[in-house]
Parts: sequence; C-alpha cells; structure tokens
Amino acid sequence: MSIKSLDQLLASHCVEVKGSAMNDADVAAQLKVLDGWTVTAGALAKTYGFNNYYETISFVNALAYVVHREDHHPDLRVAYSSCEVRYSTHSVHGISQNDFILAARSDAIYSNAPLPRTGSA
Repeated sequence: MSIKSLDQLLASHCVEVKGSAMNDADVAAQLKVLDGWTVTAGALAKTYGFNNYYETISFVNALAYVVHREDHHPDLRVAYSSCEVRYSTHSVHGISQNDFILAARSDAIYSNAPLPRTGSA
C-alpha cells in the first residue's frame, strides 16, 4: 500500500472497499500525514473545538454535505462547543484509505480550506 500525501488524500474520492482493513503499520504511516488524529477502538478519531453551538452545528452540516457525496459516513458526538469525528469502514471491520480521505477533508472543512471541486454526484 502506498502512503498518500495530504494533497493526494484531498484529491481522492472514496471507493467501495472489500477485503481486509489496513494493517497497523500502514495506518501508523498514513496517520503521520494528518494532524491530531488518533486511532481509538479501531477508528480514526479527532475532536474539533468551537466557540459556540452555532459554530459546532455549522461544521457538522458542512461535514454532512461532504461525507454524503462520498457515501462514507462518520460517527459523530456533538456537544455545545465540540464535535468528535470517528471514521471506520464497516465493510472491512477497521480502517481503510476512505477513512483517511475523509479525515483530511474534515480538517479542510474545519480550517475553511477549499476542497477540490468534484463533478456531480
């Protein structure tokens, strides 16, 4: 498995994944590309902080739009001023490249960075 740069992750799209999850070494290597993400209970996880509930929900809504287009949805834990995002791939019972793609996009949404334009979904 080749490790993707942040730019490559942002330019990639989720695909149907079958087979097995990424191995621990590949997960650890790919994790180095992302800032602040950890592996918790078999999922990529990160908690984002906000100033208030409105900002939190705005992030959740923007994230919902992006993940829906990719058809790969995280588990979210939403609080007044934070949102925990957890990605795993159910079809492989673990972490796949799709999780890293959307972790990178989640960070881009949080930092208000532009995401690559995609065709109609």
